[in-house]
Amino acid sequence: MSPRDILRRLFDAAIAAADPALCVPPHLPADDGGRLIVIGAGKASAVMARAVEEHWSGPLDGLVVTRYGHGVPCERIEIVEAAHPVPDAAGEAAAARILGRISGLTASDRVLALISGGGSALLAAPAAGITLAEKRGLTTALLRSGASIGEMNCVRKHLSAIKGGRLAAAAWPASVLTLAISDVPGDDPAVIASGPTVGDPTTAVDALKVLDFHGIAIPAALRARLESGELETPKPGDPRLARAEFRLVASPRQMLEAAAATAHQLGITPLILGDAIEGEAREVGKALAGIALGCGRHGFPAQKPCVLLSGGETTVTLKSDGGRGGRNTEFLLGLALALDGAPDIHALAADTDGIDGSQDNAGAFVDPATLQRARERGLDIRQYLTANDAWGYFSALGDLLVTGPTRTNVNDFRAILVGLE
Repeated sequence: MSPRDILRRLFDAAIAAADPALCVPPHLPADDGGRLIVIGAGKASAVMARAVEEHWSGPLDGLVVTRYGHGVPCERIEIVEAAHPVPDAAGEAAAARILGRISGLTASDRVLALISGGGSALLAAPAAGITLAEKRGLTTALLRSGASIGEMNCVRKHLSAIKGGRLAAAAWPASVLTLAISDVPGDDPAVIASGPTVGDPTTAVDALKVLDFHGIAIPAALRARLESGELETPKPGDPRLARAEFRLVASPRQMLEAAAATAHQLGITPLILGDAIEGEAREVGKALAGIALGCGRHGFPAQKPCVLLSGGETTVTLKSDGGRGGRNTEFLLGLALALDGAPDIHALAADTDGIDGSQDNAGAFVDPATLQRARERGLDIRQYLTANDAWGYFSALGDLLVTGPTRTNVNDFRAILVGLE
């Protein structure tokens, strides 16, 4: 088995561990024959909905919204597709319909919320007095700024009619059970899809601090509303959230453990570096290259053959308007540059949802000949880094990983294989 085949096998094992068809059913509530209202949002929400349908015999209806191309057929739960990562009118309409589905419920009603990564952009219900165009503009500015997912969601919660606990508050006094697949470092329920069903510990002032830190200008009227507390979110302990329960059904840690188990089966020592690594993608690539070189040259921190596994969510600060790609391929540019053709080191980095950034690839591969093959084609890796065009670089080399939508999402998967030809 070639190093590239091994890396792909590890990625497939990671994806399988987060398959909603397997991880949702064990967490479903008891089916007492009563009606269940299903709502949800995220890149995995459609497959989560189908898993519910297949394991629920009582009355069932609902609506979930997922990213374009990530839907699957369901019979009783309506599936709507919308834009990600910048929201569109379809997401706004879906969010309004979801709020309508849970309005006027009673204490005897039960709501099941299926939440996964991407849900924040897909639940595009601006707070009163804020337009979708304003939210789109702020989302784009935050994406370009290199803000972390926690920072982005702090802002988005305070400009929303549905995020930051407002969805569960709208369903009160019905019970709300949330089943979530985490795509965020630390698996914080308040950050996953901007925590629509859990109390929000951040404040409107925190949101302003994020915007100011990243130099993102907002209208004076919006600043005044944030400063006044008018746009504050429900907090932990809010009585409207008293009947809301949260269960994590899949996480980055689980997918890394699955990849590690597969590596063991192949006779390769796995070393999980962490499931919550953040930072500028190219700089994280440089740092992990140093660890890989240590393994290759000195057998520390792991003896070869070994594989360094990590997850989390890096960021890319865009310096160019023409760049194509995402954080995983930019990570690989930084990694390849730092490895400088070191022998016996191969790597794969990919987004577990199957889409890395703005193109159709999940990620890409790096091998000891990456830089040399690029030079033979007249490709300067530093120029591609400056242009934020990681997709263009790896596309020219034929090294992209294209999987199509996986319909799950436990964030970045990175595997660096050391010591195999």
